[in-house]
Amino acid sequence: MAKLTKSQILGNLAERTGVSKKAAGAFVEELVKLAYKEAKNSFTIPGLGKIVLVNRKARLGRNPATGATIQIPAKRVVKFRIAKAAKDAILGTK
Repeated sequence: MAKLTKSQILGNLAERTGVSKKAAGAFVEELVKLAYKEAKNSFTIPGLGKIVLVNRKARLGRNPATGATIQIPAKRVVKFRIAKAAKDAILGTK
């Protein structure tokens, strides 16, 4: 199955909710802005998942071209944790 484009997603949302494509686009844009703003405190979309900030520790890595050991510094990364309801809906329950 082909990947859905932004236009296709907005069209589908507009059709299913009975609003205009422009209104659906505005809602999605505001949801994304809110997620970016609140990500530092973790942002949950019920039934889909949670955006969280995680601190990674410094570690040793290896340069694949030369084989030399290098130090990888500690850093903060953004992760998305899938909700159990989403996993069950997509993969099916065991």
